[in-house]
Amino acid sequence: MILPRVKICGLRNAEDAVHAARCGADAIGLVFYQPSPRSVTPEQAVQITSKLPPFITSVGLFVNASVADIDQVLSVVPLTLLQFHGDESPEFCNQFQLPWIKAVRMRDDIDLHQQRTLYSGAQGLLLDAYKKGVPGGTGDQFDWHRIPADLASEVVLAGGIDATNVQRAINQVNPWAIDVSGGVESHKGVKDRARISAFMQHAKPYLSHN
Repeated sequence: MILPRVKICGLRNAEDAVHAARCGADAIGLVFYQPSPRSVTPEQAVQITSKLPPFITSVGLFVNASVADIDQVLSVVPLTLLQFHGDESPEFCNQFQLPWIKAVRMRDDIDLHQQRTLYSGAQGLLLDAYKKGVPGGTGDQFDWHRIPADLASEVVLAGGIDATNVQRAINQVNPWAIDVSGGVESHKGVKDRARISAFMQHAKPYLSHN
């Protein structure tokens, strides 16, 4: 079984981001999508990334953003990975000289093998629940049995995951990584450090968490 990497997404202040890293998170997610209650400005993102300890991946999440908007963020924020959550084409995603992942919302008719071929330049696919008109962060869970076993090692699993079911998700899917946002919040857009700690204790029980 793969020891899963964990990304805590939608962080909005440096203190929460540092807490997530100290609890064992491998990556933090910064949302550059203004309609989201978890969105940050480039200035906020700089404050957060400047406080992170070494070897923590800073992921920038974009939803159908323009090239100019993404370039503006990249000119000031030291991101290490891009996450595209909209209808971006492979050609669009490839142009920023950074590694990237593509979010796929699990509609009933989605073919994950086809998506992986289409987005072959991505480091992996992030799988999230489908809700019409909502690009992600719904807090809903989809049927994990829909994930082909041969793709699991390239999957970032998201959607409706919290401390109560993350170990089951890992055991059932064996994904490369887990992505959590709402599952570690007291209410939408506000992270709860106790919930982050509890989540990481279940996601990475092999750590001492001292």
